Amino acid sequence: MTQPPPGIRISDADRERAAARLQQALAEGRITLDELEERLAVVYAARYAADLRAPFADLPGDDVVAAPAPAPVPPVPALEPLVLRTGAGTLRRGGAWMVPARIRVQAGMGTVILDFCDTPVPHPAVDIEVSTTMGTIRLLVPDGATADTDGVVSTWGTVRCSVTRSPMPGRPHFRVWGQTTMGTIVVRNRYRFAGHRF
Repeated sequence: MTQPPPGIRISDADRERAAARLQQALAEGRITLDELEERLAVVYAARYAADLRAPFADLPGDDVVAAPAPAPVPPVPALEPLVLRTGAGTLRRGGAWMVPARIRVQAGMGTVILDFCDTPVPHPAVDIEVSTTMGTIRLLVPDGATADTDGVVSTWGTVRCSVTRSPMPGRPHFRVWGQTTMGTIVVRNRYRFAGHRF
Protein backbone atom coordinates (compact mmCIF):
# COMPACT_ATOMS: atom_id res chain seq x y z
CA MET A 1 0.00 0.00 0.00
CA THR A 2 1.37 3.40 -1.00
CA GLN A 3 2.20 5.66 1.92
CA PRO A 4 0.83 9.22 1.70
CA PRO A 5 3.45 11.92 1.22
CA PRO A 6 4.80 13.19 4.57
CA GLY A 7 4.05 16.81 3.67
CA ILE A 8 5.70 19.80 2.12
CA ARG A 9 9.45 19.78 1.85
CA ILE A 10 11.13 22.78 3.46
CA SER A 11 13.91 24.97 2.13
CA ASP A 12 17.18 26.16 3.64
CA ALA A 13 15.51 29.53 4.16
CA ASP A 14 12.77 27.82 6.23
CA ARG A 15 15.42 26.17 8.42
CA GLU A 16 17.21 29.49 8.91
CA ARG A 17 13.95 31.20 9.91
CA ALA A 18 13.26 28.42 12.41
CA ALA A 19 16.78 28.70 13.84
CA ALA A 20 16.35 32.45 14.23
CA ARG A 21 13.09 31.89 16.10
CA LEU A 22 14.87 29.55 18.50
CA GLN A 23 17.65 32.11 19.03
CA GLN A 24 14.97 34.66 19.89
CA ALA A 25 13.35 32.22 22.34
CA LEU A 26 16.74 31.83 24.04
CA ALA A 27 17.17 35.61 24.25
CA GLU A 28 13.70 35.90 25.81
CA GLY A 29 14.57 33.27 28.43
CA ARG A 30 12.01 30.75 27.19
CA ILE A 31 14.55 27.97 26.59
CA THR A 32 18.01 27.16 27.94
CA LEU A 33 21.23 26.94 25.98
CA ASP A 34 21.13 23.13 26.13
CA GLU A 35 17.55 23.14 24.82
CA LEU A 36 18.59 25.49 22.04
CA GLU A 37 21.30 23.09 20.88
CA GLU A 38 18.93 20.11 20.98
CA ARG A 39 16.23 21.93 19.03
CA LEU A 40 18.66 23.35 16.49
CA ALA A 41 19.82 19.81 15.75
CA VAL A 42 16.21 18.88 14.96
CA VAL A 43 15.70 21.99 12.84
CA TYR A 44 18.77 21.46 10.68
CA ALA A 45 17.92 17.78 10.21
CA ALA A 46 14.32 18.55 9.23
CA ARG A 47 13.15 17.76 5.70
CA TYR A 48 9.42 18.42 5.97
CA ALA A 49 7.30 21.15 7.55
CA ALA A 50 5.91 18.65 10.04
CA ASP A 51 9.45 18.00 11.33
CA LEU A 52 9.63 21.62 12.55
CA ARG A 53 6.54 21.44 14.73
CA ALA A 54 8.12 19.49 17.63
CA PRO A 55 10.87 22.07 18.46
CA PHE A 56 8.21 24.79 18.67
CA ALA A 57 5.35 22.88 20.28
CA ASP A 58 5.74 24.71 23.61
CA LEU A 59 6.69 28.13 22.18
CA PRO A 60 4.30 30.93 21.21
CA GLY A 61 3.90 32.10 17.64
CA ASP A 62 2.53 30.99 14.31
CA ASP A 63 3.65 28.06 12.24
CA VAL A 64 7.35 28.39 11.51
CA VAL A 65 6.98 27.46 7.86
CA ALA A 66 5.05 30.24 6.24
CA ALA A 67 2.70 29.66 3.36
CA PRO A 68 4.28 30.10 -0.05
CA ALA A 69 4.79 33.77 -0.77
CA PRO A 70 2.45 35.20 -3.39
CA ALA A 71 3.89 36.06 -6.73
CA PRO A 72 5.46 39.52 -6.62
CA VAL A 73 3.28 42.25 -7.98
CA PRO A 74 5.15 44.32 -10.55
CA PRO A 75 5.45 47.94 -9.47
CA VAL A 76 3.06 50.33 -11.11
CA PRO A 77 5.12 52.76 -13.17
CA ALA A 78 4.77 56.37 -12.11
CA LEU A 79 2.66 58.30 -14.55
CA GLU A 80 4.64 60.78 -16.58
CA PRO A 81 3.46 64.35 -16.06
CA LEU A 82 1.91 66.43 -18.81
CA VAL A 83 4.63 68.97 -19.69
CA LEU A 84 3.61 72.41 -20.95
CA ARG A 85 6.32 74.87 -22.02
CA THR A 86 6.45 78.35 -23.46
CA GLY A 87 9.36 80.72 -23.96
CA ALA A 88 8.05 84.22 -24.57
CA GLY A 89 4.61 83.42 -25.96
CA THR A 90 1.22 82.49 -24.52
CA LEU A 91 -0.02 78.96 -23.97
CA ARG A 92 -3.58 78.26 -22.89
CA ARG A 93 -5.53 75.14 -22.00
CA GLY A 94 -9.27 75.58 -21.57
CA GLY A 95 -12.64 74.15 -22.47
CA ALA A 96 -12.83 70.34 -22.37
CA TRP A 97 -9.37 68.82 -21.99
CA MET A 98 -7.91 65.75 -20.34
CA VAL A 99 -6.64 66.74 -16.90
CA PRO A 100 -3.88 64.37 -15.71
CA ALA A 101 -2.86 63.81 -12.09
CA ARG A 102 0.52 65.51 -12.67
CA ILE A 103 1.34 68.61 -14.71
CA ARG A 104 4.66 70.38 -15.19
CA VAL A 105 4.45 74.00 -16.37
CA GLN A 106 7.52 75.89 -17.58
CA ALA A 107 7.02 79.50 -18.62
CA GLY A 108 10.21 81.42 -19.40
CA MET A 109 9.11 84.99 -20.02
CA GLY A 110 5.73 83.99 -21.40
CA THR A 111 2.26 83.27 -20.06
CA VAL A 112 0.57 79.97 -19.35
CA ILE A 113 -3.14 79.85 -18.52
CA LEU A 114 -4.67 76.58 -17.36
CA ASP A 115 -8.47 76.74 -17.07
CA PHE A 116 -9.96 73.80 -15.16
CA CYS A 117 -13.47 75.25 -14.93
CA ASP A 118 -15.11 73.64 -17.99
CA THR A 119 -13.64 70.16 -17.83
CA PRO A 120 -13.94 67.23 -15.44
CA VAL A 121 -11.13 66.85 -12.91
CA PRO A 122 -11.05 63.06 -12.45
CA HIS A 123 -8.44 63.03 -9.69
CA PRO A 124 -8.97 63.97 -6.04
CA ALA A 125 -5.70 65.92 -6.23
CA VAL A 126 -3.75 67.39 -9.14
CA ASP A 127 -0.02 67.94 -8.64
CA ILE A 128 1.28 70.96 -10.58
CA GLU A 129 5.00 71.76 -10.73
CA VAL A 130 5.64 75.34 -11.85
CA SER A 131 8.76 77.10 -13.06
CA THR A 132 8.91 80.61 -14.48
CA THR A 133 11.42 83.41 -15.00
CA MET A 134 9.72 86.76 -15.47
CA GLY A 135 6.66 84.93 -16.80
CA THR A 136 3.11 84.37 -15.56
CA ILE A 137 1.33 81.13 -14.75
CA ARG A 138 -2.39 81.49 -14.10
CA LEU A 139 -4.51 78.59 -12.83
CA LEU A 140 -8.29 79.05 -13.00
CA VAL A 141 -9.96 76.47 -10.76
CA PRO A 142 -13.65 75.59 -10.38
CA ASP A 143 -15.81 77.07 -7.65
CA GLY A 144 -15.35 75.03 -4.49
CA ALA A 145 -11.94 73.72 -5.50
CA THR A 146 -9.00 74.14 -3.13
CA ALA A 147 -5.32 74.80 -3.81
CA ASP A 148 -2.10 74.77 -1.80
CA THR A 149 0.71 77.01 -3.07
CA ASP A 150 2.95 76.75 -0.01
CA GLY A 151 5.41 74.67 -2.00
CA VAL A 152 6.25 77.53 -4.41
CA VAL A 153 9.56 79.27 -3.75
CA SER A 154 9.48 82.87 -4.96
CA THR A 155 12.59 84.93 -5.70
CA TRP A 156 11.53 88.51 -6.39
CA GLY A 157 8.29 87.10 -7.68
CA THR A 158 4.63 86.99 -6.69
CA VAL A 159 2.47 84.06 -5.62
CA ARG A 160 -1.26 84.72 -5.15
CA CYS A 161 -3.87 82.15 -4.18
CA SER A 162 -7.44 83.35 -3.61
CA VAL A 163 -9.08 79.97 -2.91
CA THR A 164 -9.20 77.83 0.21
CA ARG A 165 -5.88 76.07 0.83
CA SER A 166 -6.97 73.02 2.84
CA PRO A 167 -8.36 70.01 0.95
CA MET A 168 -12.07 69.34 1.33
CA PRO A 169 -13.77 65.97 0.74
CA GLY A 170 -15.41 65.63 -2.64
CA ARG A 171 -13.77 68.73 -4.13
CA PRO A 172 -10.80 68.96 -6.48
CA HIS A 173 -7.55 69.93 -4.80
CA PHE A 174 -4.53 71.40 -6.58
CA ARG A 175 -1.02 71.07 -5.09
CA VAL A 176 1.16 73.76 -6.65
CA TRP A 177 4.90 73.72 -6.06
CA GLY A 178 8.11 74.83 -7.76
CA GLN A 179 9.76 78.20 -8.20
CA THR A 180 9.34 81.62 -9.73
CA THR A 181 12.09 84.15 -10.34
CA MET A 182 10.67 87.63 -10.94
CA GLY A 183 7.54 85.90 -12.22
CA THR A 184 3.94 85.57 -11.10
CA ILE A 185 1.90 82.54 -10.03
CA VAL A 186 -1.85 83.09 -9.64
CA VAL A 187 -4.49 80.57 -8.52
CA ARG A 188 -8.07 81.82 -8.53
CA ASN A 189 -11.66 81.22 -9.56
CA ARG A 190 -12.95 82.86 -12.69
CA TYR A 191 -14.04 86.45 -12.34
CA ARG A 192 -17.70 87.22 -12.96
CA PHE A 193 -18.78 90.40 -14.74
CA ALA A 194 -22.07 91.18 -16.47
CA GLY A 195 -23.02 87.52 -16.55
CA HIS A 196 -19.68 86.47 -18.03
CA ARG A 197 -16.87 84.54 -16.39
CA PHE A 198 -13.25 85.06 -17.30
